[in-house]
Amino acid sequence: MVQAAKEAPTPTVTRETGHSEALPVTAWMLLGGALAGLVVLDWAGGLYWIQYRGPAKLIGALLIVALAVVSPRLDRRALPVAACVGAVGSLCLSVWIHLEMVGSSQSLGFAEPAALVWLLLLVARRGKPSWVGLAVPLLGMAIVLRPVSVSVRQSTIIMALLFALAAVTALGIGLGMRLLLVDRRRQAAALRLEQRTEFARDLHDFVAHHVTGIVVQAQGAQAIAGRRPELVPPALQRIEQAGSEALTSMRHMVGMLRDADGEVTLTPLAGIGEVRTLVEEFSAVGGARARLELEGTFDDLPVEVSTTAHRVVMEALTNVRKHAHGCTEVRVRVDRSGDRLTVRVSDDGRPRHVSQSGFGLKGLAERVGLIGGDVQAGPVTAGGWGVEATLPVSPAASPAKAAAS
Repeated sequence: MVQAAKEAPTPTVTRETGHSEALPVTAWMLLGGALAGLVVLDWAGGLYWIQYRGPAKLIGALLIVALAVVSPRLDRRALPVAACVGAVGSLCLSVWIHLEMVGSSQSLGFAEPAALVWLLLLVARRGKPSWVGLAVPLLGMAIVLRPVSVSVRQSTIIMALLFALAAVTALGIGLGMRLLLVDRRRQAAALRLEQRTEFARDLHDFVAHHVTGIVVQAQGAQAIAGRRPELVPPALQRIEQAGSEALTSMRHMVGMLRDADGEVTLTPLAGIGEVRTLVEEFSAVGGARARLELEGTFDDLPVEVSTTAHRVVMEALTNVRKHAHGCTEVRVRVDRSGDRLTVRVSDDGRPRHVSQSGFGLKGLAERVGLIGGDVQAGPVTAGGWGVEATLPVSPAASPAKAAAS
């Protein structure tokens, strides 16, 4: 038996875990530092001097800046609500400045408008739709009206137009990112539906395969019952085992078929035996040479495990064809150890960039995750790329347990 490959893929988990709305720590620190720098710049420009009602403007600016800093941590509903409160507060401050007739150009700062622009971008990106329609106009008015609240002259009007341009740009970026996320969620939903449809195909063929076997064994037992009754108990035992395996796998797979509607084209079962065919066909095409290593017994694998292992190898070999530049050899190893099946595919091609937008590995992770497994992908220590999937192998339940569940 060929020894197990020593190089393991660097653990880069590809299972989709859902989109996180929180900023990374580095980006959050950069945001806070940039807004704090603008506050210092406004202070140096005399915006917060006492004779120009500076303390009130300083408190207002700090509150808006603090809201902008914590905004990535707010949920989809709290974010636009907080943004509305901040925008109303900023508008009230602008009205107060105008009524006080503070005409000095020192009254025009940048920290508060910058924080409002950030809130506008974030609200447009992920705010709850029912609140976005209210928050966006309020934020836009708060940003544009601040310059003209000081005085209405050519310089402040130009500044208001620049602020309006910044607000429109932020709104466009936020809405663009929102549409992109919606599109990716739709693609992910379509991918999950496709995976469940594939399970439906496997389930159909699995049921046909095992029920046919059970019927044939029952007919054989009936035929020999009169002539050789001693052969009936072993035949009944085989029928019981096949039925238990069928019920166990069907319970696992039926739960994965929700929302899988429409007619599908039936495909044959694919298992460990078909993995060898995949490897042979890969080598026959030319280019890189594929080598298969098998260790352990695979006769009693549940159908959902064997078909998933086949899909792991298929996806990995497809990625080698597409992306492994300079690859000369591919190692495919399937190892059964106790209640775990490990499938590892590695190549010796040049390292390549990990694509975060592709759906091949995401779809594979979805399928592996549905049966409680885990898939990892990344560069291997000896060079090249590797994909490794760990699949749980549960023993077949007894008929009594199956009936009870």
